[in-house]
Amino acid sequence: MKALRAIFGIVFIVAALVAVWKLVPPYFNNYQLQDAITDEARMNTYTPKTAEQMRETIFKKCQELEIPVTREQINVQRDGQSVAIWFDYTVHVDLPVYPVDLKFQPSSKNKTY
Repeated sequence: MKALRAIFGIVFIVAALVAVWKLVPPYFNNYQLQDAITDEARMNTYTPKTAEQMRETIFKKCQELEIPVTREQINVQRDGQSVAIWFDYTVHVDLPVYPVDLKFQPSSKNKTY
């Protein structure tokens, strides 16, 4: 009985480690992307950079982080001294027992006062 409980305990720990190993990278990449979007919106509120140039910068960051998004999905709106960037994307994670789709919605809005 103790051996069976020990085996189940080890299996549970291994399953938890596998889940963490597969789930942490998408969340970490989203955190880095959110930081890049916030910086892009903040820095370019005061520059003449166009919405298309900002979209291209964010798209390159997405490619670098291997985030599944197309250039057309990235919304960049520039109204005078206000910059807003937003989009949605989904990352599929194959866990051993339960595959999961993680939905992310990074966004940022910055405006001058």
